Amino acid sequence: MTSDISLSNLRVLVVEDEALIAMLLEDYLGEFGATIVGPASNLVDGHRLIESGGFDVALLDLNLGRGVTSYDLATELANRSVPFAFAFGADSYSLQDPFKSRPVLQKPFALADLERTLKELVAAARADR
Repeated sequence: MTSDISLSNLRVLVVEDEALIAMLLEDYLGEFGATIVGPASNLVDGHRLIESGGFDVALLDLNLGRGVTSYDLATELANRSVPFAFAFGADSYSLQDPFKSRPVLQKPFALADLERTLKELVAAARADR
């Protein structure tokens, strides 16, 4: 059950190319007592932050502009067994294999949507231990 999961002190890697959405995520995470790592707005910065570590879960904007996707980052996170969700305007059926089963935070999202997604990621991390 995810309702009893606290998000306080959760460190969330955010990869988001739109500054306003990244700022909104930072505000929302702050309301939960969580901390944003990044945000990264491109693949290079995303890879650098993944390599540096120091986060518990990740939120990846699927489309990083100009036809660039975050699938490379998703593969890296999956290889490291880091729970992550994609954030974009469609559902999981739009994802490429092998990511179709990954959580999706549909844009535009509300505070409750973000909270539910993060709690699912924390629950997944606990289950993998």
